Amino acid sequence: MLDGFPALLDGWPWFAGSGRYPIEAYSEFMPAPRLGRRAYGAVDPLLFDDADPWGWNVSEYEEELELGPGLAHIAGQLVDSMVHLAAGRAQHGISKAKLADNPYWPDALARRAQPARDERFVVLLPLALTRTQDDKGRVRWTLLGGSEQGPARAFWRSFFERPDREAPAERGYAFLRRLLSGAFGLPPDALRDLRGAGLRFLPMGGVEAHPHWREEPLPTWIRGFELDPAEPLERVRFLLTFRAFAALPPPIQRAHLAGSLALLPFPGSLLFWGARPYLALEAELRCAVQIPLLHLIARHEAPFGIRVPQSGWLHEATPAQPNPDAVHGPLRDRFKRTHRWARVLRHEDELASTDREDKMAHVLFSAQPDDVRLYGKPMARNAQIWSQAFRRVLDGPNASGAELARAADALRAGGQFGYRFHYPPMQVGRHEVVWHRPLAAYLDPGSGRATRLPEAPLGYLTACEAGNADLGRAVELWPRLLRREPHLAACELPHLECANARKLLETQPPLSRSLAQALLAAPGRRSLDEWLAALGRHGARPERARRLADLLRARLAQDADLPEALTYRQSARRAFEVRYWKTIAALAHGSYLTKNNADCVLDRPTRARLRHRQRDLAALGDHLLARHRQSVAAAGMSHKALVGELRFAWRTDFEYPWMGGWLDNREGRVCERNLLVAIPGRDRSRAVIMADHYDTAYMEDRYEASQGGDGARLAAAGADDNHSATAALLLAAPIFLALARAGRLACDVWLVHLTGEEFPADCLGARQLCRSLVEGDLRVDLPGGRSRDLSGTRIAGAFVLDMIAHNRERAAEADVFQIAPGTGADWLAEQALLATRIWNAGTERWNRGAARRRAGRGRRSARAARVPKLARHLALHASVRPPSDPHSALYNTDGQIFSDAGVPVVLFMENYDINRNGYHDSHDTMANIDLDFGAALAAIAIETVARAASRPPTAGR
Repeated sequence: MLDGFPALLDGWPWFAGSGRYPIEAYSEFMPAPRLGRRAYGAVDPLLFDDADPWGWNVSEYEEELELGPGLAHIAGQLVDSMVHLAAGRAQHGISKAKLADNPYWPDALARRAQPARDERFVVLLPLALTRTQDDKGRVRWTLLGGSEQGPARAFWRSFFERPDREAPAERGYAFLRRLLSGAFGLPPDALRDLRGAGLRFLPMGGVEAHPHWREEPLPTWIRGFELDPAEPLERVRFLLTFRAFAALPPPIQRAHLAGSLALLPFPGSLLFWGARPYLALEAELRCAVQIPLLHLIARHEAPFGIRVPQSGWLHEATPAQPNPDAVHGPLRDRFKRTHRWARVLRHEDELASTDREDKMAHVLFSAQPDDVRLYGKPMARNAQIWSQAFRRVLDGPNASGAELARAADALRAGGQFGYRFHYPPMQVGRHEVVWHRPLAAYLDPGSGRATRLPEAPLGYLTACEAGNADLGRAVELWPRLLRREPHLAACELPHLECANARKLLETQPPLSRSLAQALLAAPGRRSLDEWLAALGRHGARPERARRLADLLRARLAQDADLPEALTYRQSARRAFEVRYWKTIAALAHGSYLTKNNADCVLDRPTRARLRHRQRDLAALGDHLLARHRQSVAAAGMSHKALVGELRFAWRTDFEYPWMGGWLDNREGRVCERNLLVAIPGRDRSRAVIMADHYDTAYMEDRYEASQGGDGARLAAAGADDNHSATAALLLAAPIFLALARAGRLACDVWLVHLTGEEFPADCLGARQLCRSLVEGDLRVDLPGGRSRDLSGTRIAGAFVLDMIAHNRERAAEADVFQIAPGTGADWLAEQALLATRIWNAGTERWNRGAARRRAGRGRRSARAARVPKLARHLALHASVRPPSDPHSALYNTDGQIFSDAGVPVVLFMENYDINRNGYHDSHDTMANIDLDFGAALAAIAIETVARAASRPPTAGR
């Protein structure tokens, strides 16, 4: 029988076959992050170690920048609540329903007027943590609540290293000495003999009702501290037990109430496992026992720390219940929405930047136009809801459309409902993985504040089959905190410098100087050598930072000589620039006006502003297909290259009959389609994708009243977003066809025009394509009713182009574009950087020609019909931004879908300015297109795809 992480990958590939790997819109359901091995990817060597099948590696960045600060933040709230609870104050934040008949907080404790003077409110509280994905593409450690494995097991499993092997006993002794020394001020000499210092242990026993709340197996060393019933309690100063206070022997209860015996942990801190309504709810709602603790912690979405989803109660007034019941709480019936299109950077706290709160019932269920607005679909799929009688109303992640409709009806009928936002736990294969980590903290007697013990027991992880209610049949793993010196040194640096050092450390060698420079996010474009020289002045320990700088210098390698370009003879020409401009202009300012998948929206403001009332996306797609067929015919490749479409229907859980495009899909009048051009290489079993999206966004300034809008949903012209990329694919086709005819493509090149990237479709085409790639059922429809099965072709890499023709105006930010690789796409990013270096070297020669020598920098043209004057070729600065880079825009594009599925992907995008005019507004016109910049970036993208497709399969890492 397999054990450890190999058991999690048993049955691979379990997702093969039609319908077995659905990918839903992230605005409708934020899925679990797939770790360890993604469906289209290889095993992650950092997470798992073949020599340690029971280990789960946790990086220094996770522990130092997320988990450590997050645990301290949670500890402060928990200990403060315990202090108020023990003092009988109303602001402890724990509802009456949780305290009623609770064996961990019986009347004897609740009636005590004041806690003992030396009560330190020690918590050894097992948290259920997992990693979830948010709408900014960040995979974050997230609090699910209290451990569903019970109050004790996480603590005791900390002292094992694998199912059948205990950790050294000294680990347990050392922790207990740190705890007693810190919380109670005992000197080290007094703790050499823990038993002599008065420490005893009492097992939980068989008094707990929950079937999975077992302590055993216990580490053997704790048996030496077990309380002897015949021993006088006067010898016992500290009793370590997870038994409910009401189940303790009466002498122990009396000694604690009298202040002569300290219970570890503080008995009130375990009350979350005694909340009877939630124990009953668990019969209908899996892991409901996590919820009582989650209620106590405030929502937290800021990048540094542990993510805490919002939970609480909402009230929908009825004549019989006009006001909420104070027995249940906390009452949190408003919610701040977040979404990936918000003009907030990934390293910023989005909640701090918005004051808008929506009514919770609307956030969860309303599909009405005024509630959805431009970016806010119902969020019920990422929520669990229960009634005031603690009966399940909705388990969102596992709900069908019918169950969603019934839950919406229940809320409309009114009453009081509990809820929590629930983002599914990280998954490996078919298993959900949860870390049960004890939080060790106490009230510091000197400062009066909560103090977290940083070197506390680490607990263990459980992996259960997703949806399996049997929590007792889990695969167990143990956390291994990585303590690599260079990465620990990086964590001490300021955030920007830490991100820079991390990128350099995590890039596989050889690390060329050009790649290292492109990875740096350095203000003022400091050189690599300048950045390394300055590194030693950062952080709390400069000497440690200097050692890090020396190590990074030693990893650098000189750049290899530049090879000859494959495509710049065709693209580094004025004729290419003119065609590029005219192609964008025709797409943006021609007859294609309604280019959003939801068009035409049927509400009154939109209908009043429409110039015509049909969706032009189909006509635009026909135009693109015709252009490609012309290119194929002109190259004499009609019997070898394929030009077709990938048809599918737009389906959602909620209904949007006010969206004309959605309604036409539902009633079968139209279908959605990706467009595909397959250009043959020598090896037809592999392909490199070059993709765009050909739909456009709704204009915020035509909708938002704050920007002068009137509520109309009108599709933007889309010159930059995203006809700048569509034009690049159209111009790329003849170049790749010529390479194919000459036999210079080692594998196929697929040009893919994806549909529905923008809201409300939300990466619709990318989701459909990736689903087909993973499930292995990809077929392209061809003219004349023919089709071709492409499921046997393996995608070696994908290059997604999105917004590539706007250059920033500030000198420090100009002439920059981003190469944003997804997970496992380093080699693709290196090809993009190499193509950039070849381009930049070429500009020096090309600009010495007579025409370019006399030209200056490019200028924009306010008129689409007027091509800007000839300008000098721009040398562009490539900024390589891997997923850890806070400025990577991969999440805001179709590229995120490819990366999540495991398809190696790189995003080409301009130096994305989220606050500029011309993004999702009426200014996305040719007046904001920089021809010299866009044509250069299009040429670099074409060269990159050609280079990736001309290499044999062993060329990539």
